[in-house]
Amino acid sequence: MSKRKSESTRESQHKRLRSSQPDEDDEEEEFALTLTSQPEADPLPSVCTAGDVGIVESITLKNFMCHAHLGPFTFGPNVNFVVGNNGSGKSAVLTALIVALGGNAQTTNRGSSLKCFVKEGESSAEVSITLRNRGNDAFKPQVYGQAITLDLRISSEGLRTYKLRSKTGQLISSKKEELISLLDYFNVQVDNPVSILTQEMSKHFLHSKGETDKYKFFMKATQLEQMNEDYDYIIKTQALTQNTVDQHEEISEELKRTLKEKEERYKSLASLEDMDKKLDELKNQMAWALVNEMEKEMKPIGDRVETEERSTPKYNQKVDEWKAKVEEAERKYRQQHEQLEQVTERLQQLQPQGTQLKGDIQERSRAVKTSEASYHKLKTNQRDLEKDREQLTKRINELKLSISQASAADSQASAARIAGLQLELEDLGHRDSTLAQQLDQFQQAITTAKDNLDKMRREEQDLQRSCQSKEQSLRQMEAGRSNRIRRFGEHMPALLNAIDEAYSKGMFQKKPVGPLGYCIRLKDSSLALAVESCLKSLMMAFCCDNHRDERHLQALTMRYLKDKRPTIIVSQFSDAPYNITQRAVNHPEYPSVLQALEIDDPNVANCLIDMRGIETVLIIKNKADARRVMQQSRPPQNCREAFTGTGDQVFTNRYYSNDSHSRALFLSGDVEEEIRHLKAALDNQQENLSRLHQHKQTQDSQVQQNNALLKTTYEERTKVKSQSRRLQQEISELQNVEEPQSEDLVPLEDELEEIREKLSMSDQMCAEAKEKLTQLLSAAAEADQNYRQHRELISSAAEEAEPIREELSKWDQEVEKSKHHRKHYEEKLKAHINNIQALKNNLKQKERELTESIAKASEICPERLEIRRTAKSLDLEITRMRTIINTQQQQQGDRELIIRQYQEALQKYNTTLREVKTLKKFIEVITELIQKRQRAYAKLRGFYSLRCKYYFDMTLAQRGYTGHMNFDHKNKTLSIVVQPGGKNKASLTDMRSLSGGERSFSTVCFVLSLWSITESPFRALDEFDVYMDMVNRRISMDMFLKVASSQRYRQFIFLTPQSMSSLPANNLIRILRLSDPDRNQTILPFGQRNYPDD
Repeated sequence: MSKRKSESTRESQHKRLRSSQPDEDDEEEEFALTLTSQPEADPLPSVCTAGDVGIVESITLKNFMCHAHLGPFTFGPNVNFVVGNNGSGKSAVLTALIVALGGNAQTTNRGSSLKCFVKEGESSAEVSITLRNRGNDAFKPQVYGQAITLDLRISSEGLRTYKLRSKTGQLISSKKEELISLLDYFNVQVDNPVSILTQEMSKHFLHSKGETDKYKFFMKATQLEQMNEDYDYIIKTQALTQNTVDQHEEISEELKRTLKEKEERYKSLASLEDMDKKLDELKNQMAWALVNEMEKEMKPIGDRVETEERSTPKYNQKVDEWKAKVEEAERKYRQQHEQLEQVTERLQQLQPQGTQLKGDIQERSRAVKTSEASYHKLKTNQRDLEKDREQLTKRINELKLSISQASAADSQASAARIAGLQLELEDLGHRDSTLAQQLDQFQQAITTAKDNLDKMRREEQDLQRSCQSKEQSLRQMEAGRSNRIRRFGEHMPALLNAIDEAYSKGMFQKKPVGPLGYCIRLKDSSLALAVESCLKSLMMAFCCDNHRDERHLQALTMRYLKDKRPTIIVSQFSDAPYNITQRAVNHPEYPSVLQALEIDDPNVANCLIDMRGIETVLIIKNKADARRVMQQSRPPQNCREAFTGTGDQVFTNRYYSNDSHSRALFLSGDVEEEIRHLKAALDNQQENLSRLHQHKQTQDSQVQQNNALLKTTYEERTKVKSQSRRLQQEISELQNVEEPQSEDLVPLEDELEEIREKLSMSDQMCAEAKEKLTQLLSAAAEADQNYRQHRELISSAAEEAEPIREELSKWDQEVEKSKHHRKHYEEKLKAHINNIQALKNNLKQKERELTESIAKASEICPERLEIRRTAKSLDLEITRMRTIINTQQQQQGDRELIIRQYQEALQKYNTTLREVKTLKKFIEVITELIQKRQRAYAKLRGFYSLRCKYYFDMTLAQRGYTGHMNFDHKNKTLSIVVQPGGKNKASLTDMRSLSGGERSFSTVCFVLSLWSITESPFRALDEFDVYMDMVNRRISMDMFLKVASSQRYRQFIFLTPQSMSSLPANNLIRILRLSDPDRNQTILPFGQRNYPDD
């Protein structure tokens, strides 16, 4: 280990040197004396220490090249053989070693880019290598420990990522700079063919018969090639620098001539200096004169600021006063609002209970009707049974009487009886017909009355809604006395305030406009109804600039206008109204809707033009004139429709009357007249509602009377029908009577007994049904009483809410009024403060200007001057002096320009001289350095050459061969001549005349000689013995093993297709045997001869 480090240190002193091709014979003679003076010894001295840093302990491959998984391979510290047939993965292991240690794809000669190493069908390939890191020369031992694991991942796109881990597996770094530092520290050179010799590199350099290729291999292995390229680059840079120096020397001569010309003109300017001094004095006085004038301007501004600040408390007092009033009004408003919410909540709680009670009444009424029907049915059956019992009893008595008397006189009595019954039956038939007609009349009267009641209920609901609408309009009108916006709804002021607040917070890009009816004014108040009939819902609409603003406004309207939300129109805002000259209607007598309005905001006008086309709608007060203009003659140009003063809509072919509104709600000028009209209309509708209610009660009582008469008539007709059936039965019995027999009484008596039993059961069932009916009637009456009481509670709560609403409206108006006054005084206070702030800003600006002016004056003249002259007189004096100076400068030239040109020429000349001097010094230094380095490079190259020759001769002698190496550094060739053992030693033979095995052995000797002059912690050879016969392979193998035995601090990795079964058992040798690949499996097993480590 100590020897390897010492050699590495010695070589590193000459690593970057290059040669300028001195005489090769002198080089070799000088170093030959050194070598020959040493006693003959083993060219490969024995060192028994094992390698502690940089050797490969293990390697693992995953999805690399054509192998799904290889490894882990555990390498020994000295000699390692990786054996296996073609395709088993030997070259993949070597390629992975090169790529993982920073080599590029071209170095491996296995692919053009890294993505070629990713197994087909996989997203990435992975390589993991563990390097030993022991001993005193370990790399960052406190961080990595005794081993460093290098993980490489190659993506399918060819991206390479590294991870350096410690012995414990902890991630230390993922930067390539750390890997480069590690490789430099271990002296690992993956692109050096002596460190890692691939098949392609061996074929290109070693097995090539060209002497130039061998020389290139020697230069590349010793890194002399890189040093020579660096020196060539330095020499080229030196030549370029010399060219730059020559150019600068030529330029300096020209600059020298220019400098002399400028210097002569500069010396001729002495006559203007006195006038310049006078001008400078005037400028000094001018600077301080401006300062004096600015100080005089600042005094009145400061006085005004003090006056305004003294009046600020008055404004604050007014604002605080109205703030207190606003808070008091809002507190009262919240109290009334809370009371109203409580009453409303109570009403909402009572509503479901009322619905439940009403349903209970209906259910109990249905149960009563069902029970009544059942009871009446039982009573009818009972009467029928009683009739049957009476008839049967009478029949039995008659039979008994017939049996006892049996006289002929009875037959005559029966005939007379039948005749009398026939007369009674006819009277009952006439009575039944009369009762049927009465039933129909009563039923028809009840149906008509019920229809009238339904109609009255609908009229009552319409009148109630109309009254509520007029009451709301009346409240809006009354509220609109002081605030016109309240005509558009009691919550509209709150909505507009919310819009203003949101706009001030930046929620709207542009402030929405609306309601549109609030943004327009009538030129003629008598046209209010016509304009409102034309615009309709647009009176309440809002207009937004964009859809984002529309969404924010929609959220605000949902919060404040829960019952009926206005339409929101999205139209890009513009500062100018539309040009409607070509499409607007123009009539000499009647205005269009647009002409009848005064609209300040062009966006409102543009919106109404887009949505309603108000420029094409005429307003004609008189209906007859409207029909005449629109329908009886050709309508005016561009006119689509017209509206009358009463709000009727007139087209060219149709006419629509205004039935919805008879008065204007939003645009009327005389508010008091509108309020009086609304009150009169409301009183009239309330009277109509009262009369309708009385008439409904009358109709309801008539329905109840007709229902009672209908029930009585129905019961009477039922009795008549029952009597008719009884008479018919009696007549039939009299007609069919025969001579009775005593044996006929037995079945009749049995039947009579059965009827008596049925009557007894019927009496019991009727009693139960009657009791149940009584209970149901009582429950129905109780439910009706509960429902009436509940309705009275709801009515009481509703009546209780009405005065609260009025009080709430009153305090709402008071809040708006107080807010208006507060806003007024806040705006005045704000304007006052802004005025003070503007004065202060102006004063500060003046102070800043004064400070800047003083600073500028101080720069011009540091000492303040007492100036009695004004700035204007000084300015005139300065202008006169400049005129005189300019006149002389025109004769001699610009003084400042001449001075500047002279200074620039002088500076440029001096700069060029300094640059030329610096470059010459640089050339001298670099020339001396390159000469020293070239001499050192020549010595180092001669030393490497002779040392390589020496070790080549020594390795050939081990088999009895003789030969030597001839270096021609001038022509860059390397020739090797070898004489195999047993031949004439006088005739040395070129390697091309040797057999394949002899040439392979000579190549091995060449490689071993290069090993002796280069350093690396491990060496790897791929299929080194492929062209050898058994004898030469055995000899070469013995030489490799001997070298490895003498260099136990270095690791050797040999890849060969041979079995290596003849190798002796040794604890320094480890064989990794790879099996032939199975094309159907993804992981290749390998056999391994496990030998213990050192």
